[in-house]
Amino acid sequence: MLNPFFKSTDKNFYLLHGDTNDLLPQFEHKFDMVFADPPYFLSNNGLSLQSGKIVSVNKGKWDKSEGFEFINNFNRKWLSLVRDKMKNNATIWISGTLHNIFSIGQILTELDFKILNVITWEKNNPPPNFSCRFFTHSTEQIIWARKMEKIPHYFNYELMKQLNDNKQMKDVWKLPAIATWEKSCRKHPTQKPLAVLTRLILASSKPNAWILDPFTGSSTTGIAANLANRRFLGIDKEVEYLEISKNRKLEIENQTTASLYRQKIGGFISKKQLELFLVEEPQAEYSKELNI
Repeated sequence: MLNPFFKSTDKNFYLLHGDTNDLLPQFEHKFDMVFADPPYFLSNNGLSLQSGKIVSVNKGKWDKSEGFEFINNFNRKWLSLVRDKMKNNATIWISGTLHNIFSIGQILTELDFKILNVITWEKNNPPPNFSCRFFTHSTEQIIWARKMEKIPHYFNYELMKQLNDNKQMKDVWKLPAIATWEKSCRKHPTQKPLAVLTRLILASSKPNAWILDPFTGSSTTGIAANLANRRFLGIDKEVEYLEISKNRKLEIENQTTASLYRQKIGGFISKKQLELFLVEEPQAEYSKELNI
């Protein structure tokens, strides 16, 4: 029996401390959706610009590459383990850049996932190109794939259309980077904005669904999941990041704060649209407890 690093009082938010490759084989729970933001392996001692200052691109030892074969083996291992924890009709979203996304696409195909889309997230305010030798990097890719070739997945087509002025939503999303209010409990170096995670969670899961993040960081996935009435398990090796995750969950246990954050999340037509949608969204029956 695993001992969670943190379990919320509402039992909708769990955190495990350790290596995801070691922990996943230790329980049998099957998840409805997965979001993974694995290491991009871009910490190469280079420099970038941030708020007008020259900064290192290094994120930590976990983000250093040891070559193409190392990256492929790393992605093959964690994706194989995560696949085993997905329901047959589940989907997975994986974010990346040119440093790792081609490896991930290759391994997904190798493991018999069916790739559905490659979302391009265009950032509103990317850092400028420091070297002036190539185009400014302003996007990240998010691969969306389902576990089984012939088992249908869930997609809330009508909501995505509604959010796009009643037109089919395209695979290029113009959404803002993280806002100051999203860093109230301190910031993770690769933190994703709630606007991105909320959209993909609403697109591919139903209320009360169980969502897994095997590289949870500061758990934007979990905060978005809970704000959207979904449930969450996050795994990370760094206690520092798990503490941020825990504090972010404790913060939204205040219903006034939770409501305020729902109104602030970008990507919606009005401030109240998300809350109104959640009130009207049909409820789905899922397992009540996380079996770990």
